[in-house]
Amino acid sequence: MTHTMEPERSAETNEPEFTSIEICAGAGGQAIGLHQAGFGHLALVEIDPYAAATLRMNVISHPKWLWERDNCDVLPPTDVKSFKLEHLQKSAKLYRQRGLDLLAGGVPCPPFSHAGKQLGKDDERDLFPRMLELVKELEPRAVMIENVRGIMDPKFENYREQIKARLQSGWYEGEDGQKVWDDGLGYEVCEWGILEASDFGVPQLRPRAILVAFRKDVLKDVKYEWPTPTHDEPVSVAKALGPSMLARYKPYFEGVYAEVARESHRLWLDAATRRHEELLERGGGGIAPTLVGGSKKHGGADLGPSRAKAAWKSLGVNGLGVANDPETCKKKETEARDLFGPNGPMLTVQQAALIQGFPPEWEFSGGKTAQYRQVGNAFPPPVAKAVGRSIADVLRAARERDSKKD
Repeated sequence: MTHTMEPERSAETNEPEFTSIEICAGAGGQAIGLHQAGFGHLALVEIDPYAAATLRMNVISHPKWLWERDNCDVLPPTDVKSFKLEHLQKSAKLYRQRGLDLLAGGVPCPPFSHAGKQLGKDDERDLFPRMLELVKELEPRAVMIENVRGIMDPKFENYREQIKARLQSGWYEGEDGQKVWDDGLGYEVCEWGILEASDFGVPQLRPRAILVAFRKDVLKDVKYEWPTPTHDEPVSVAKALGPSMLARYKPYFEGVYAEVARESHRLWLDAATRRHEELLERGGGGIAPTLVGGSKKHGGADLGPSRAKAAWKSLGVNGLGVANDPETCKKKETEARDLFGPNGPMLTVQQAALIQGFPPEWEFSGGKTAQYRQVGNAFPPPVAKAVGRSIADVLRAARERDSKKD
């Protein structure tokens, strides 16, 4: 879907119920979910130029983001270590008037990822310290920090205690092995746990660790409720990709490719459906393995390590690369690789985005590899929406409680 540069004005320009600032915003997965949960973004901060361009492009043109178009500072590629309040221009007045309801961020995962060296706080990419500095500076009513499941490993227990102590006061073990006390920033960590994306309708195995904290003066007597799954049964790859896969094959159902196109489409659908039915019997479902963005040093995009490629193969998908979009495929005549290969079709970037739970109209900036990396590194919007709603429930209850006292 191509957006017009000047979408029509609508009710979407109404003031959002709550305000947020997001750091390490990536291609907008978390921002989309929080937006759907009722948060209006005052600023989106991202260092990668392609992801920053993606955020700007969608905020400018998406018909549901008109409020952000007028009020959100989508920063040019910016290192969060250099982000300051002075960067707020469009939103400065709103920040002064309303304060900040939520500071959110998916701080870099490599320091804690099982796929890396797990250097934790010794990794120069660790941005937990910067996040905590911004909590002190911006004084948000709530804090949400997302990371990979690896941060919950026993080896990082002391680092988690250090982060919690900085937020809510407490003891942790210092570098020399001695106990250290931190007076904290006046927050209470209500939950630091793991949510599985497939429990929220995302057709993918993607566990994420989420920390949720509230300022103590906001929380008081309000109880925080951790999100509960929205789906009893996982959404399968067959269902999630069915319409888009048919749309890719259908133009070839007549003409020179008719026979191979119909057979290739049938083989993919049969494999994906059969895999789902097999796994349902074991209490699972035919969902995708975890998408990964890959490192910038890595070559072209593909769907992950050997185990992930094998999982994709069982779903009828060739994970050895990423397909061109349909228009480019036709122009460059890459059908044999993208659609009709013996190992099944490759996914397009847009299909990978559907596997992450992005809305189909969300657009990505850059070439195919740059776009795929943005998708692979994203936080699934449906999970962010669920956490956002759980945070909004507390903020709403606190607001109602305080208004009764006035």
